[in-house]
Amino acid sequence: MFNEKMYALGSKRSIIREIFEYCKARAAEIGADKVFDFSIGNPSVPAPKEIGDAISELVKNESPVLLHGYTSAQGDLGTREAVADDINTRFGAGVSANNIYMTCGAAASLTISLRALLNPDEECIVFAPFFTEYRVFIENAQGKVVVSTPMPKTFQIDIKDFEGKITEKTKAVIMNSPNNPSGVVYNEETIKAVCEVLRKKEKEYAHPIYLIADEPYRELVFDEIKVPYLMNYYDDTIVCYSYSKALSLPGERIGYIAVSPKAQDSVSIYLAICGAGRSLGYVCAPSLFQQVIKRCIGAKVDINIYKENRDILYGALTEYGYECVAPDGAFYLFVKALEDDAYKFFEKAKKKEILVVPCDDFGVSGYVRIAYCVDKQRIVNALPAFKALAEEYKNN
Repeated sequence: MFNEKMYALGSKRSIIREIFEYCKARAAEIGADKVFDFSIGNPSVPAPKEIGDAISELVKNESPVLLHGYTSAQGDLGTREAVADDINTRFGAGVSANNIYMTCGAAASLTISLRALLNPDEECIVFAPFFTEYRVFIENAQGKVVVSTPMPKTFQIDIKDFEGKITEKTKAVIMNSPNNPSGVVYNEETIKAVCEVLRKKEKEYAHPIYLIADEPYRELVFDEIKVPYLMNYYDDTIVCYSYSKALSLPGERIGYIAVSPKAQDSVSIYLAICGAGRSLGYVCAPSLFQQVIKRCIGAKVDINIYKENRDILYGALTEYGYECVAPDGAFYLFVKALEDDAYKFFEKAKKKEILVVPCDDFGVSGYVRIAYCVDKQRIVNALPAFKALAEEYKNN
């Protein structure tokens, strides 16, 4: 017989994917321009020109073995050196190529790191709201998910709640900033407080508690907001990074894991990551895009496009009476549903062809996520429907 747990995961997609698939079917029925899809974080901003130039140059001038052959299991040495140099130039973290493991995007980075760290029944704390797949990744590594509830309104971390959730079984904490789904950037005061609690608890329980920084949205920050680099605040840190959002390359599946050289037993942690990658079949990230990343390490997308979308949407929805969390980064707007049940709100919005994501599975009930990484015209065209929805609730 097949694995019942895997069947359950395969037979019921995540809420995001369910809505995404519904959108494709609905668009085929009535036309894509009539469906206001805000379901999935698929970057709408083009990849930087450097990416296309690098691909063209590589295909014309490099050998097929370099482009399409195997690299080392942990990734091409030159690419890992380029990644380490970039981290050190920007953040002074002191990493080397031997702290870097190239991966198939952030999902692989997280899955590998959790498998490397967690023993059966050890706990991993996640800060609500959190990306829904964290639960899948942690439980697949035989760990237990513990949810820390946020501060109301600001959605910064509630330090007292967080500290109360740590037990002797706590092995890891995942921090995602800028946050999916809220767009909140955890400020330096919050970061310092979290790290102080972790250091205290490490001493109390006499074992490391690892901080996993999930950073696919690090580069997508507005209004000169700074995102603290967690390795510089807490030694036992592992960074999981993806170029999916930073370079608009979600389908290419390229990212990395960086282990802090200051972590306890950092060499052993890195070897455990290599072993986890091997056991999961995540060896040798896509060769062509390792070479592309090596050549385009400093490239950036034009985030002003996302900022304009944010400002249009946030301004209009708050004017219509929606309560929204002001996002400092990523490309999501976290909106309080106009009734307690976010799924019922979602169904009413769907009747007006507005597709948003109910966030109960993100650990916070009564909210929906709007992904504004779409063409600006879609937002403009959707505003009358959002307004009509708000008025419908007011009238009822």
